[in-house]
Amino acid sequence: MLFDDNFGFITYDLYSGLSGKDQSNTKLVNVDEGFLRGNMFAKEYKPYKNYTYKKIIPRTKREELLLEIMEMSFAINDLNLYLDLHPEDTKMLEKFNEYVERSCKYEMEYVKNYGPIEVIDNTSNEKFEWIKNPWPWENEGGTKYV
Repeated sequence: MLFDDNFGFITYDLYSGLSGKDQSNTKLVNVDEGFLRGNMFAKEYKPYKNYTYKKIIPRTKREELLLEIMEMSFAINDLNLYLDLHPEDTKMLEKFNEYVERSCKYEMEYVKNYGPIEVIDNTSNEKFEWIKNPWPWENEGGTKYV
């Protein structure tokens, strides 16, 4: 809701203008592009000056899976913020639920193949071996982002 001195409170939808208009203007970009841009909504991305984002290229299956988890996590958070403001948007809620399911699938696959991502993922009674994982500055695999 915005306040207009002449009319009092008026409703306003951040992504499609004045409420009452069709909300189909909330088109999403692909999850990987949204992750790189920092915004999942096609019409809301405004690059800073001549900034262009660089595609992240994973070099191993492990890096690829971790990148997919990071992308899905970002998309879920961005849609969650949108749904906080637009709880009646059922299409976006369906997309949100789809992303949550995909994220869970990727996380379970990662944990099964490479070990826990979070403390809660450790199902065995063994000690954690976080120290054996590559540290960010070791740049194992050739990319500093994954």
